[in-house]
Amino acid sequence: MSWPLTFAPAPGVLSPGRRAYVIGDIHGCSERLGLLYRQIKLDLRDRPAEDVTLIHLGDYIDRGPDSAGVLTMLAAEPDFPVTRVVNLMGNHEEMALQALAFGNPRQAEDWIASGGAAALASWGIPRQASLAEWPSLLPRSHLRFMSRLSLQYRIDGYLFAHAGVRPGVALNQLSRRDLLWIREPFLSSRADFGAVIVHGHTPTSDPVLRPNRIGLDTGAGRGGRLTCAVLEAGRVAFFAA
Repeated sequence: MSWPLTFAPAPGVLSPGRRAYVIGDIHGCSERLGLLYRQIKLDLRDRPAEDVTLIHLGDYIDRGPDSAGVLTMLAAEPDFPVTRVVNLMGNHEEMALQALAFGNPRQAEDWIASGGAAALASWGIPRQASLAEWPSLLPRSHLRFMSRLSLQYRIDGYLFAHAGVRPGVALNQLSRRDLLWIREPFLSSRADFGAVIVHGHTPTSDPVLRPNRIGLDTGAGRGGRLTCAVLEAGRVAFFAA
């Protein structure tokens, strides 16, 4: 048996038979991701669902010890029954792609300063390698995976995005920068966004549950935990590794 989940009322509702497992910012913590997958597998064994979505909220790389391992895990099919897997882009994937695609030293420095050095090390890229050499030293499958990430995803009363949305902007007009980078005025807003926003990007010690949003970045890669939310019907539960 898996350990029992403790559910609370959620700010949004999923249709009957639907369930979503939503994982916050991973930041190179492949071992913790594996532990969450194990719990999801056990939960699905004990409580099967008709329609299951597994969502990763972005920031898979940087800071933690095994960015390469995380991307390998995400690019593979999970070994538990899900209807679909949704992989969203985080601002750290965008920084990496900009540095790798454009070879701009300033962008590369910004990425390295934000934890990119740990990602390069996990790919086995030597410190003396030049910026121009980086793309050829990364697995093509990892570059392809990062370049194909989505910016947002919608299910029923929820919208999933890495960072959040801009208050007052319609959900079909959101900018790439806001979806990947926004903090304020999103975090302090009490507005009805037109959907409950489930996001990462801004680390907190525990998951954040508000009437208009759910925050799931609990500091993995910075010494904190990696958190998964379980959404079904009108309720939500959290577990972490």
